[in-house]
Amino acid sequence: MTDKSALVRGVSPVLEVPFTDDGVIDLPGFHRVVTHVLGTGVSSVMFPGFASEYHKLAEDERQTLTAALLEHTAGRDDVAAIVAVQDHATRLAAARAEAAVAAGADLINLLPPHYLNPSRRAVADHVKAVLDAVAPTPVVLQYAPAETGTSLDAAMLAAIAAKHPNLKLIKVESSPPGALIADLAAGEPPLLAMEGYAGVHLPDAIRRGAVGTQPGCSFTEIYVEIWRRFATGDEEGGEALHRRLLPYISYWMLDTELIIAAEKLISVRRGLFAGAHCRAPGHRLDAEEIRVVGRFLGEFTDLLKEVPA
Repeated sequence: MTDKSALVRGVSPVLEVPFTDDGVIDLPGFHRVVTHVLGTGVSSVMFPGFASEYHKLAEDERQTLTAALLEHTAGRDDVAAIVAVQDHATRLAAARAEAAVAAGADLINLLPPHYLNPSRRAVADHVKAVLDAVAPTPVVLQYAPAETGTSLDAAMLAAIAAKHPNLKLIKVESSPPGALIADLAAGEPPLLAMEGYAGVHLPDAIRRGAVGTQPGCSFTEIYVEIWRRFATGDEEGGEALHRRLLPYISYWMLDTELIIAAEKLISVRRGLFAGAHCRAPGHRLDAEEIRVVGRFLGEFTDLLKEVPA
């Protein structure tokens, strides 16, 4: 299997899941999401993550949606499909990761176990078991302390990577992420990092050496343009565009369910799918939050591509 981890650079969106108004997965809508996001010029996508409401999907729904994504990426050399594994039991996580690779996943995104506060040794053993199960398939390890309470550090991650070379990237979602990104790059072996958390700290993360960012997918084009400006040496332009975006994402990221709801409404307004339904429990946007989504779309109309009907 070809190692496609080098494609996980720049913007690597997490795909959202549209539902009908009665809460059934909208599979045609999901296909439109995948088609649109891949058309923005990104070279990798991830599914399912927090932005996908993975924790609200039935097993058969998750399998159906993953298969749908892999239909779009199969046989393509220009894009990598990152399939996420969040199972708490090590046995189940390893089995899911192996099945994803067999189905065509190019990389695995691994969220470490966190229910009932497992010890650091237990977390490390879990991570190493999944790395062994899918080797040599590359793995992205997701560090999301706000959502999980997990505590990881650069030394622990470097020690794992030293014996498991398929640990290729760390998705850093601590707030702020910069210090850990820099520590990972300075480690032995050095580890590449991606920034998450909706890009709230993106300029700092880029300056610290992040090779990518992994936000939601409803306004991918804005992140692509921010990244392009920094990558081409236009740091001032990248900072300026990020400052325009920051008031929105900093508020939405106060609550993960809030940004999921806001991004779904953005996608609906853009014509990607029909309904902004989020499965309960979730965040119900109030009148002011809905108005802000409209203001956001008006402000960034110059960057958001028209979605074909």
